[in-house]
Amino acid sequence: MYANDGFRELERQECLRLLAQVPVGRIVHTCRALPSVLPVNFCLDYDGAVLLCTSAASELVRAIDGAVVAFEADEVHAVAHSGWSVVVTGSASVVTDPAEHERLARTGPRSWVPWPEEVFVRIEPELVTGRELVGGRTLYGVDV
Repeated sequence: MYANDGFRELERQECLRLLAQVPVGRIVHTCRALPSVLPVNFCLDYDGAVLLCTSAASELVRAIDGAVVAFEADEVHAVAHSGWSVVVTGSASVVTDPAEHERLARTGPRSWVPWPEEVFVRIEPELVTGRELVGGRTLYGVDV
């Protein structure tokens, strides 16, 4: 970010607090050597890891298991010209430990589409960055 660009850099804990307030984000991964972005519902684990629940047979699981991915979520207020965006970058992996899977089945995210065999995907929060639009725009000298 550049000085005086209208954005405020967010600290890691503030980023995680904001992420916990929204139900949907976007996962960014590689598909056939090209960037791919998919909206997904999610939740945060106790350590700040991003958790997804999806079909064990999904293309998404095959594409991201063991890969470094980015996850982005935001909240935008179009009328007030304000908002924030947070990006979590880290390794994604399917949860294979039976005890961990059982814990997440009780406390983790629920897929919005029921699948015969669901898996949990964990994205480690290796890099957490965020920014907030501060000040917004004015129209003819009047705040909008």
